[in-house]
Amino acid sequence: MIRVVAILCCISVLAGCAAFSTLGAPGASGAPSARENRESRQVIELIAYTQRVAALQAEEQQRELNASTQMLSKDRGAYGRVRLALLLALPGTAFNDDTRAAGLLDSLAGAGASEPPGPMQQFAGLLHAQISERLREQRRTAQLKEQLEALKAVERNIIEREQARPR
Repeated sequence: MIRVVAILCCISVLAGCAAFSTLGAPGASGAPSARENRESRQVIELIAYTQRVAALQAEEQQRELNASTQMLSKDRGAYGRVRLALLLALPGTAFNDDTRAAGLLDSLAGAGASEPPGPMQQFAGLLHAQISERLREQRRTAQLKEQLEALKAVERNIIEREQARPR
């Protein structure tokens, strides 16, 4: 939970700094565009929403997941995708599904658009990177558990042979 809050704090800083990214761009007027302002507000709303949902009871969290799923089915935009991905990536929930969350963010995080990425796309990229790292850690943990079980099996076989050997 602390890790999620830390990630969300970093993301809010990233979103807040989005206005500064246009200052050094050639031809930039120095003022953030309306799209960047809207996306920055949406990112902040998503962070607050996720914090609020994380504090809810399991039944209420499930209702929020259902509402976000319905929202995404009506509008496949970036906001709906990130909102649902945030919920699916919440640790400690019954519906945690990092693989599905990463899949929702794939197109946003890796989009090679001709224009620079906006705050929502930057947020999606950061979230995708965090979820992907967690998935890698889970795979590595599973692999290590399998190796440990194999070593235990070898040890059991050695002990059984030692006990079966006549003295």
